[in-house]
Amino acid sequence: MSAIVSNLEAVKKNISVACEKADRGFSDVTLVAVTKTQSADKISELTNLGVKNIGENRVQEILEKHPLIDPGVIWHMIGHLQTNKVKSIIDKVSLIHSVDSYKLAAEIDKQAKAREKIMEILIEINIAGEESKYGIKPDELFGLLKDIAAFPNIMVKGLMCIAPYVENPEENRLYFRKMRRMFVDSAGMSANNISMKYLSMGMTNDYEVAILEGANIIRVGTGIFGPRS
Repeated sequence: MSAIVSNLEAVKKNISVACEKADRGFSDVTLVAVTKTQSADKISELTNLGVKNIGENRVQEILEKHPLIDPGVIWHMIGHLQTNKVKSIIDKVSLIHSVDSYKLAAEIDKQAKAREKIMEILIEINIAGEESKYGIKPDELFGLLKDIAAFPNIMVKGLMCIAPYVENPEENRLYFRKMRRMFVDSAGMSANNISMKYLSMGMTNDYEVAILEGANIIRVGTGIFGPRS
């Protein structure tokens, strides 16, 4: 049994246990495999095991790997996205997790319109106020949603955060709980391009706590592939 197989089984078991504790079904949580620096062969091994949601942090890696991977894969852009790179991935990804400005949302809307598609996005929240991380401040969310409400070619499908790296994942529970409240509150906004469905939070170190606090997308890389060399 390869390491990827055994690691994936362990992750699925942890998801199942967390879902049971939260009185949720296993299918309520989408596992996005983070494939940063991983080869196309390793990604293909994973997709052959039934994982169809792939998350990339870098535009260049999407461009390199996209032609080599099963066309049935669902691609997620989970890393910081510069406006000048939007054009190159707009037709390759299904969900952009990392929208953190009006300028970026406007460019995504422009490029989606050019391809006659509706691009689904998440708003990234810098939930712990870390200077090293991207995302808007929590108190900026409703202003941004109002500002981008008129864009016809984007659909805001939810929120995303990257919580601090901590030794004890319980320390991030308060951030996940705050994200859940923001998610619920923003779902009540009236706009044609807001349809809150996804709460993307939790990574290898803390995804079980995130699930307990309402995450329905988790992003796991090291937990599946092992530490990056």
